[in-house]
Amino acid sequence: MLKKILVALDRSETGQQVFEQALTLAKATQASLFLLHVLSAEEDGSPNIPMVTNYDYYPGISGQTFEVYQKQWDRFKDEGLRMLQAFSAKANTADVSTEFQQILGSPGRTICKFATTWNADLIVMGHRGLAGFKELVIGSVSNYVLHHAPCSVHIVHCANPAKTTVKEDTQESVGV
Repeated sequence: MLKKILVALDRSETGQQVFEQALTLAKATQASLFLLHVLSAEEDGSPNIPMVTNYDYYPGISGQTFEVYQKQWDRFKDEGLRMLQAFSAKANTADVSTEFQQILGSPGRTICKFATTWNADLIVMGHRGLAGFKELVIGSVSNYVLHHAPCSVHIVHCANPAKTTVKEDTQESVGV
């Protein structure tokens, strides 16, 4: 029986779909939700880390660059918290017990560690739809969680079929 559902969210369109499916599951099973947003440079929309060189041709530039980056990062954090607050308010309005937290870290590891600590019965998360070289270089958070989670995992695939590049016969040959 599902009593504790961990919802791993980001600020993408898929994040909205993830929340909606988790809310539906929670209402059907009377489970509580924990909304988790992992702050990471891997997330789309995160600020780019400034490049620092050994040569200081223009004194003060590196300090200014860091200040700009810090403001962008603070804005990124605030947007994440506002997203969690909005989703939490919507869940509470639907009479679903909900908590939320934003944590800095590696998304896959952080989600699995939090699921263990919180004793989650289910993790609901999205899939970015990366394939091939991009998935190899960037990595797949959902794949990591599927293989390391202490509980069941429900993956919400994005509803945009235009992003899907894998053919049906390819999926069968890979065992998907």
